[in-house]
Amino acid sequence: QVQLVESGGGLVQPGGSLRLSCAASGTIFYIYTMGWYRQAPAKQRELVASITSGGATTYPDSMKGRFTISRDNAKNTVYLQMNSLKPEDTAVYYCNADLLDSVWRKTYWGQGTQVTVSS
Repeated sequence: QVQLVESGGGLVQPGGSLRLSCAASGTIFYIYTMGWYRQAPAKQRELVASITSGGATTYPDSMKGRFTISRDNAKNTVYLQMNSLKPEDTAVYYCNADLLDSVWRKTYWGQGTQVTVSS
């Protein structure tokens, strides 16, 4: 059984920073791409950033500049550094991982962590 567990969310003032972490555990043979998504109330889930096993990153244009994704392959962990946060960044942030478990290659999701940007 594979689990992804996010941490690091919380309440932060506008202009502040947060660092999210997501650790994958269980029977994992290989992790391909890991990513962060977010979903604000009444909005669709959107991509924030993704990173391949080799370290290549992808950011939608709207996310470039303030968000940085990184990963530690030895720890099966992906991070999201968020700077200069704005109220519109308030959302539940989810990580996912495209990985090979003991049977299949499939995408797993974490349970989400709330990020609230407010004064």
